[in-house]
Amino acid sequence: MPKALREKLKLSAGDRVEFIIDDELSARLVVKHVPVTGLKGMLPRPSKPVSLEEMDRAIRERVRES
Repeated sequence: MPKALREKLKLSAGDRVEFIIDDELSARLVVKHVPVTGLKGMLPRPSKPVSLEEMDRAIRERVRES
């Protein structure tokens, strides 16, 4: 799909599209954006709960390393 069309439709890598063809053989492109709720369960659960403070600390450490 041409870059200009992807930009116009605000498509990102992994976005899904559907082509609908009517009886006159006209085609229509429908963008199928995935709602955030559809992302639930994509990552494994952590082995132990992590607090917000621990997350913030890990982020700060990682930023210092880069």
